[in-house]
Amino acid sequence: MERQLKVPNYRGKKYAALVSMAAPAIIITLAFAYFPMSGLVLAFKNYRFDRGVFGSAWNGFENFRYLFQSGTGWLITRNTILYNLLNLFTSQGLAIVIAIFITEITNMVFRKVSQSVIFLPYFISWVIVGTFVYNIFNYETGALNTMLKAMNLSPVNVYDKPGVWPWIICFFNAWKWAGYNSVIYIAAITGIDPEPYEAAEIDGATIAQRIRYITMPGILPTVITMLLLQVGRILRGDFEMFYQIVGNNGQLFNATDVIDTYVFRSLLQNSNLGMTAAASLYQSVLCFAIIMVVNAVVKHIDADYALF
Repeated sequence: MERQLKVPNYRGKKYAALVSMAAPAIIITLAFAYFPMSGLVLAFKNYRFDRGVFGSAWNGFENFRYLFQSGTGWLITRNTILYNLLNLFTSQGLAIVIAIFITEITNMVFRKVSQSVIFLPYFISWVIVGTFVYNIFNYETGALNTMLKAMNLSPVNVYDKPGVWPWIICFFNAWKWAGYNSVIYIAAITGIDPEPYEAAEIDGATIAQRIRYITMPGILPTVITMLLLQVGRILRGDFEMFYQIVGNNGQLFNATDVIDTYVFRSLLQNSNLGMTAAASLYQSVLCFAIIMVVNAVVKHIDADYALF
């Protein structure tokens, strides 16, 4: 039999440069995303600082039972879902409207200036936004009450009215994110074939008709993809937004407390790592379940629009 010659494998050397370039990102992801997952066992333990994570005694689902029997679990779950749904539809809806208006502007200078101005709030920190909110609604020196006093009207203590804060938070969230989200829809509108617009204009279609029958169907896949991505985070509140706008005002906790702020405050006040780990694990598992269900529904309606 003829002796077969072994061809040396150069694949490792060929991709060595690419592997070395990707190595820092892989190491950082493993260190900050996967290795800390071992701490999830805290959700099922009665954690004691003297015994550590793996030395503390197991207590099954007691942390989860305490979270929901106290009534806090259902409250923060409801608040998180409702806030995210409200912010989702307002910020994404406003972003679509902004994108359509900007793409319909014919003056290129005005178009670029308008887009830059609308995009600007994205770069403003939530710390600064929280300062804006406080200076507007402060009872004694806020701009709102100063204006009311100037008109001989009674001042309003907004921080004593929990019912208005969902709308305040929703407004500032849309103000900050609409310009950033509109960039994605502007790109989607720009990618639509211009021939249908030209044909519609020749046939005498109005701007509203072109938007309804060409623009909206053209960006529908992008809209669905964005909604699916946002739904996957429906149980993850924007901690910085809630904490900087509301702060530690106990009068507003029932109306504004979400899972993220509850976990943070519990760590500061009680140092109950087991219960906070249970809340975080519950949040992650429910997010995964929701995105799977929503993706399955979209896939059943139209498989082309599903994420996977």
